Amino acid sequence: MTSDDFPKTPADFFNYAKKHQAEMVDLKFVDMLGSWQHCSFPIDHLDTGTFEEGLGFDGSSIRGWMGIHESDMMAVPDATTARLDPFFARPTISVIANVVDPVSRQDFTRDPRNIARKAESYLKESGIADTCYVGPEPEFFIFDEVRYEQNQHRGYYEIDSVEGAWNTARIEEPNLGYKPSFKGGYFPVSPTDTFHDLRGEMVYEMRRIGIVVEAHHHEVATAGQAEIDMQFQPLVKMADQFMWYKYICKNVAKRHGKTVTFMPKPIFEDNGSGMHTHTSLWKGGKPLFAGDGYAGLSQMGLYAAGGLLKHAPAILAFAAPTTNSYRRLVPGFEAPVNLALSARNRSAAIRIPMYSKSPKAKRLEFRCPDPSCNGYLAWSAMLMAMVDGIQNKIDPGNPLDRDIYEMTRHEMREMGVRTTPGSLEEAVNALDADHAFLLKGDVFTEDLVQTWVEWKRTKELDPIRLRPHPHEFSLYYDN
Repeated sequence: MTSDDFPKTPADFFNYAKKHQAEMVDLKFVDMLGSWQHCSFPIDHLDTGTFEEGLGFDGSSIRGWMGIHESDMMAVPDATTARLDPFFARPTISVIANVVDPVSRQDFTRDPRNIARKAESYLKESGIADTCYVGPEPEFFIFDEVRYEQNQHRGYYEIDSVEGAWNTARIEEPNLGYKPSFKGGYFPVSPTDTFHDLRGEMVYEMRRIGIVVEAHHHEVATAGQAEIDMQFQPLVKMADQFMWYKYICKNVAKRHGKTVTFMPKPIFEDNGSGMHTHTSLWKGGKPLFAGDGYAGLSQMGLYAAGGLLKHAPAILAFAAPTTNSYRRLVPGFEAPVNLALSARNRSAAIRIPMYSKSPKAKRLEFRCPDPSCNGYLAWSAMLMAMVDGIQNKIDPGNPLDRDIYEMTRHEMREMGVRTTPGSLEEAVNALDADHAFLLKGDVFTEDLVQTWVEWKRTKELDPIRLRPHPHEFSLYYDN
């Protein structure tokens, strides 16, 4: 479908629903951590006024939101986001909502979509640019089975995949042996790549709801690691699409008895799943990052990179937001952990793609994020860091064009190369100490930042800290 086929106004919404004979509307909104929540309504329960007044729900059960004493919230649907949902038995129109306080009628400050909308507005008000384009490359795993448990006397996980390199000796009657080896999944043809058609079905569903897909392929790891790349879009639109992306990948997999995870590092000693994020600023339809500086960047592009590198540890509290994220971001394992700029070096946090000489293609590729993040928050934080870099003329430092694996630690220190945080705790502490740049223009609020910090410390870091790890039994049981 083309964009002309989708609603632009509330009146279009009802015509769209009638065209598809939909009697039900599924209202979706995103919680603080980046998961969709939903509630369905008969379409005759809505009228054009609903797109101003909204529909009520209880916000006290939504992660990171309100207490039970102030739980009433309103979800106001955005008619332009309406799409025919691919996964309901009967025709159903899904629509994304903004969340509003029912008393003040103000946009809810902890609604991630509201923060992304404010970030776009702040960019325009700054006069620097009018559009921030975002092009993510999310990776994920397709497994056949996952089992896990954690209680007082047992803690384990087990994953399996018909593609897993560990299954070359499994009795499959017959086992045909087509298993991508560890780090061998990039990217052989079928029959070794067994998931071409499944990824293709995901792509067809994405295209059906208006997502422009550029490519799909098997990724480096064994056991069904995949990547589907979307064409760049403005920040809020891409964050909306990223929600659809995850929803489609998971539900198409479930159709076929498979399960998809966006967990960054589910397999030991193989590649994790990252989400290299391409970004650029434009004004009046013209790209602003192309110039005659390093790697063809403009001075503005270099300052934007400087802002990203300066604030990267804090950004990663949103962009690599899980304890598992730092099983992937480990020095010495080809991960993008070096906070430097480079035209070619993939271990640098920011790479400048050199595939095209067109000014329109000039962009920054921030390689640290992973797909467990909430795109509304992660990309808004990246934008705010770039704006801060431009406003304060932050130098990105010397580019890192050498092979870092040939460099000593002394040489790295001499070059002043910093590294990404070594844990979620370090990233959260960095955010706690460095978030003034996020508060400009009231884009992020102190309340949201502190709620995020407190959630991560009490709901994720402390529980992980308190539990024995299975590998500790191997290390210490017989000491």
